[in-house]
Amino acid sequence: MEEELSLRVGIVGLGLIGGSMAKAFREYTNCEVIGFDSNPEVTEAALACGAIDRVGSDDDLRRLDLLILALYPKAAVDFAREHGAQIPRSCLVTDVCGIKTQVCAELSALAREFGFRFAGSHPMAGREKVGFAASEASLFRGASYLITPCGASDEDVALLRRTAEALGFGRCVVTTPEEHDRMIAFTSQVPHALACAYVLSPQCPGHKGFSAGSYRDVSRVANINETLWTELFLSNSGPLTDELDTLIANLSAVRDAVRDGDAARLSELLRQGRLVKESLGE
Repeated sequence: MEEELSLRVGIVGLGLIGGSMAKAFREYTNCEVIGFDSNPEVTEAALACGAIDRVGSDDDLRRLDLLILALYPKAAVDFAREHGAQIPRSCLVTDVCGIKTQVCAELSALAREFGFRFAGSHPMAGREKVGFAASEASLFRGASYLITPCGASDEDVALLRRTAEALGFGRCVVTTPEEHDRMIAFTSQVPHALACAYVLSPQCPGHKGFSAGSYRDVSRVANINETLWTELFLSNSGPLTDELDTLIANLSAVRDAVRDGDAARLSELLRQGRLVKESLGE
């Protein structure tokens, strides 16, 4: 039986993801969890419910085994730059950002400058609600955990895998920052953009009584943190623009077939969509 995970873990940013990670570490592992957050009310709440062992200081940074930057991309880089001198060479630093190419390049450069270890990661989990109050230890149960090694050693990648398994993730995927961002543009960013565009229809306010599962499914992720997602979209503008162009072209093809009364073409487009979905076994 594998030994229980026992690390000194620092988590910077105790929002939905960071707070849920803190709670999961405390509930499912033997790790010591030190919390860092710019809002003292958040750290007080985390202490009160037992999500963290104590509030972190610069001295704590010097003694960590694992440092998780659960911040927006720019803030994650800024924290590493500001505190890099306090992070020991023995500490593995990872982030949880939803884009990877830009943030991994900057954090890798800071790791080389200050001497700490770095590997990127992205927990594929979330909720419509945000903040520490919405966090829960079970958030990651069965979810995917993406790892972008960025030159990290096999041992560091193995540590992230082991950590993810201990927190309840169901699958680890190792990839490059570039492939991560191409796929995330399709699987995550386009659905958010689509949902927002969908509910901007002037028909949306009158949907009650006329809507059921289809409306709920398409509109769900329009309940968005616009500050975070603006940063994510703009940081991944190339892949996201490509995917939006593809979506617009496909929607235009459907629109044109409807406008022209072309039943054969419309049926074929709908058939192609059905066959793709069925082929995936989902």
